[in-house]
Amino acid sequence: MRFGPRLLTFLVVAILAASALLIAACGNDDDSGADDPGTGNGDDTAATDTPADDTDVSEGDRADASGSITVYSGRSEELIGPIIDRFEEDTGIQVNVRYGDTPELAATILEEGSNTPADVYIAQDAGSLGLLANENMLAAIPGDILGRVGTEYRAENDTWVGLSGRARVVAYNTEMVDPDELPGSILDFTDPEWEGRIGWAPTNASFQSFVTGLRVVEGEDTAREWLEGIRANNPREYPNNTSTVEAVASGEVEVGFVNHYYLFRFLEERGEEFESRNYYFEDGDIGGLMNVAGTAILQNTDNQLAAERFIEYMLEEEAQDYFATETFEFPLVTGVEVSFDVPALGDLDPVAIDLTDLEDLRGTIELLQETGVLP
Repeated sequence: MRFGPRLLTFLVVAILAASALLIAACGNDDDSGADDPGTGNGDDTAATDTPADDTDVSEGDRADASGSITVYSGRSEELIGPIIDRFEEDTGIQVNVRYGDTPELAATILEEGSNTPADVYIAQDAGSLGLLANENMLAAIPGDILGRVGTEYRAENDTWVGLSGRARVVAYNTEMVDPDELPGSILDFTDPEWEGRIGWAPTNASFQSFVTGLRVVEGEDTAREWLEGIRANNPREYPNNTSTVEAVASGEVEVGFVNHYYLFRFLEERGEEFESRNYYFEDGDIGGLMNVAGTAILQNTDNQLAAERFIEYMLEEEAQDYFATETFEFPLVTGVEVSFDVPALGDLDPVAIDLTDLEDLRGTIELLQETGVLP
């Protein structure tokens, strides 16, 4: 497999690696570690350019898959390990998992190239999947698997598919904030009336994906103005979503910019008296960006059938129900219901965006540094 000129490849890897190291140094996304209320922590080939062909492998053949696969997972063992264990029990396929930060693992795959031992990559957001797809590292996923998920939650070139959805929301303190008085757009939190009342986690990977989406949808100038405006309001900085939601509930801040599902982990553990709730943006506002945890098959997998079976399993009812009831995310397969008080995916009005466009993490980090949000 070739990526083009050797120097270009080196630069791509170096940039990604630098981004990953920066994130690791500043603070990991909750999905990459044990930060939750329960623990108290925080080539060039035609395949990527043509529609997936599901005629070469029948579903029956895939059901007979055996052997082992290696999975690089940007989601923590605590979050996805239990459903991987079920996959092993139900299929007899052995899964060797390497856990780590999503961008760090993407950088590793790029560095390893065609020699990567990974058969499957799981990412906590679509941006890293899009980057690997653009570097021709991913194989096409058969159409009968992709068809389980709506087109907005999978790659146009069939190289990755979402497993579960997560919406950006504003967590607010129920004693200090009337939700009817919250702004209709995330952009309006730059108003001076919100000075000293906001919590955010700029080193968090999901926040950085949001900023990338803001750049894509609203443009660089608007993204820069928003970051500068929020910073002028003296927000309190937290390492991740978990600590941000906890700070909101305690009244340390009145609102926080987070992913939706962290609240429900607290509600499950602490009950309805937990003094924080989610505010969901409407009218396609970028503040309600819907991202996915997704997965892909590496181009040079040694066990294509087992890799396909793995992804197929993650999109079956048992796994989708697991994501709905255990991690409180949005199941992406029709017919699987959400749990707790999580709204139905169809009831939301997320911004229209090609999630593959969230690949430019480096550009986002540079903007965060230029605006003084990151050192």
